[in-house]
Amino acid sequence: MSILSLNNISFSYGSTPVLSNLSYEFEKGRMYCIVGKSGAGKTTLLSLLSGLAKPSSGSICYNGEDIKDIDKYKFRSKYIGVIFQSYNLLTKFTALENVVLSMDIAGVKGIEKKKRAMELLENVGLDEDEATRRILHLSGGQQQRVAIARALSYDPDIILADEPTGNLDSDTQQEIMDIFRRLSQAGKCVILVSHSPEVAAMCDERFELKKVSVPTKKRKSTIF
Repeated sequence: MSILSLNNISFSYGSTPVLSNLSYEFEKGRMYCIVGKSGAGKTTLLSLLSGLAKPSSGSICYNGEDIKDIDKYKFRSKYIGVIFQSYNLLTKFTALENVVLSMDIAGVKGIEKKKRAMELLENVGLDEDEATRRILHLSGGQQQRVAIARALSYDPDIILADEPTGNLDSDTQQEIMDIFRRLSQAGKCVILVSHSPEVAAMCDERFELKKVSVPTKKRKSTIF
């Protein structure tokens, strides 16, 4: 059974259609790449999957339940972890503090948060010295690792990532993709958006979006 499914969804900005009648199923233990040309609606679809936007029609279901019927805060702080293209880390805080704060916001209880945050950062390749640096003192690749650790801090079933390797060199890209691969092998559903053919090739499935064609209005002829 799929953990997340699109059921004939469409989305429009005002009168402009962006996505039309999409249906797809995502399963645990697999890594997906959403691909398509600029303007095809990739980031819009990620916003819909994360509950940050609502489809104009159709439904998105988590474990068979329409996400519109699930408390939005609970959905985004328990079941789904989002890694933004610009990371969206708090730059005045250290890597460790960013991950602990995410646990606090999600209401994680019953664990030593600082210890667990350090374990997560180590799992994505950061050592104690790097973990205690402020975000602006870390490289782009290190910040990406912090963003992944933060998304994992409340142990969600689904990881969504928008262009997670877009600003990284090829070696760091491979290291980040290896982390995502380990997550999917551990049973997570990993869904990436990427322009990179290399990233798409490393995923289990490609979900290609195509721009919705908009009918051209015919001009009425005027006879003088």
